[in-house]
Amino acid sequence: MANERKTENIVREHFNRYKEQLIIEEQSSDVPKIDKLLRLASKKGNGKGFPEFIIRFKNNPDLIIVIECKADFLKHESENRDRYSEYAVDGVLLYASYLAKEFDVLAIAVSGESLNQLKVSHFLQLKSDNKPTQKFGVQLLPANDYLEGYIKSPEKFRQDYEKLLTFSKELNEKLHGYKILESDRSLLISCILIALENTAFIKTYKDYSRAEDLARYLVDTVEMEFKNSNIQDKKLSIVKARFEFIKTDTSLSTVDGVLKEIITDINDNINSFVRTHRYFDVLGQLYVEFLRYANSDKGLGIVLTPPHITEFMAELAEVNRSSVVYDNCTGTGGFLVSAMNLMIKDAKDDLDLIKNIKQHQLIGVEYQAHIFALACSNMFIHQDGKSSILNGSCFDKTIIEQVKAYKPTVGLLNPPYKADKKNDVEELEFIVNNLECLEQGGRCVAIVPMSSALAQKGKILQLKKKLLDNHTLEAVLSMPDELFFNSNVGVISCIMVFTAKRPHPSNKKTFFGYFKDDGFEKRKMKGRIDIKGKWKSIKDSWIEAYVNRQDIAGSSVNQAVRAEDEWCAEAYMETDYTVLTKKDFIKSVKEFVYFKELFTYETKEN
Repeated sequence: MANERKTENIVREHFNRYKEQLIIEEQSSDVPKIDKLLRLASKKGNGKGFPEFIIRFKNNPDLIIVIECKADFLKHESENRDRYSEYAVDGVLLYASYLAKEFDVLAIAVSGESLNQLKVSHFLQLKSDNKPTQKFGVQLLPANDYLEGYIKSPEKFRQDYEKLLTFSKELNEKLHGYKILESDRSLLISCILIALENTAFIKTYKDYSRAEDLARYLVDTVEMEFKNSNIQDKKLSIVKARFEFIKTDTSLSTVDGVLKEIITDINDNINSFVRTHRYFDVLGQLYVEFLRYANSDKGLGIVLTPPHITEFMAELAEVNRSSVVYDNCTGTGGFLVSAMNLMIKDAKDDLDLIKNIKQHQLIGVEYQAHIFALACSNMFIHQDGKSSILNGSCFDKTIIEQVKAYKPTVGLLNPPYKADKKNDVEELEFIVNNLECLEQGGRCVAIVPMSSALAQKGKILQLKKKLLDNHTLEAVLSMPDELFFNSNVGVISCIMVFTAKRPHPSNKKTFFGYFKDDGFEKRKMKGRIDIKGKWKSIKDSWIEAYVNRQDIAGSSVNQAVRAEDEWCAEAYMETDYTVLTKKDFIKSVKEFVYFKELFTYETKEN
């Protein structure tokens, strides 16, 4: 006869090995909030639920592990997961659905009476999420593996990122109330984040009662941190000059308590995110938020690339531990941070290689001094890389020679978008410049306005010819229409992929992707976010189509093109009529009728 106690003993013995880290309870909990949530979680639908085990981490009270056991491994999971009292998975997911109203929950279903026949399933359901995600494989794991897997999971990242966005809006309003300029806000945050790397500063900043003294201490600490990292004197003077406003800003340096409050907020809400989710362009995201409603940088064409796209582009470029990555329009350093992330993962804990990556394999050029200071700060926060960021014009011959000395193999960029059609530098000129600096055979991936791909005359056509005369156009990918919604910019963009210094063969087919749906949705107060966790699977499908040069109706096509042609999937792609619905037809008819009425009205008016 099946004996569920045997299954429980296996689980109990496993988790008892980690009792120093865990609080293990059975059937019920001494925590009132947990006990209250389980009162209606009966597997039979008529009262309180009694899971086999309720486990908490002593140093992370936000996460609860709930475990349901069954002796018979055939009773592990039902087809519809709705037979709660009979099956382990069904029951534990029921408990998780109640507990997730207040906690992040790792639900574990265990069935079988011996280790040889044991079946284990894991599900992560974060607070307020409607659906659990299966993960962690089919074996019981050490407690640390569960904690690390939870902290670094995509689900936890989305949750923390949403909290970061919410906090950034609150912080922006607070800084606005203190009358701190939009252009200075990201510099202030970066300065604080760097100071918080200093152990002495963290311990003592609250002891400074006078605002003037704390402001001076903050800036001096950051200067010392940069000096200790052996940053060049010229770069140090630029960075230092950009932070000096903190010493003289009225709110920060004369109103006692203001700066101290901001530092504490940053430490609690942003510094913890940076430490948990390394190699993410936090400063770039804050910069977007702080300047969203400001006009100061609109004329400069600054459009910051969303982090999921910088990651995607780095993967398109096949960035690895041997890559030398160059961004000639560095901005806050988002591309370099994403590239660094891939390179360090590929380095597989080789400390010497990681050190070389950070110091010598990430090169950037940024023209504006205050953005340059942000880029240096961003790379510093990610433990180096700032020594290879140059302040100046990427078209300057001296800078070009300096960059070429690094022998870059990968180019990643989002050039400034034109504001003045007559005088501004064309976006494609930045691609030409980047390719000039790459080694032969290097890969350049750039995101530019779709107008650059569609042009069939004038200066842009000449630049397209120049590109094909000297380099190979591997791919052009049409991006979502509202990709830059969070930057309050409506430009429609595409990603271009080139192989450097190999002229485009006349019969070469270029891959064109119609990648318009990245799974992101607009949410009030949060902007455009991956609310349903679709991005990873979508990204993987895009990369698969690109790598294998797949012709997919309605999604991608391979086509030989010349400079005079339109470089976009829409011009060559077959329509997949199988996915069209009656709803699509009705929508198109309505749009046509609306257009016709509007055209008739405007004609009469004129």
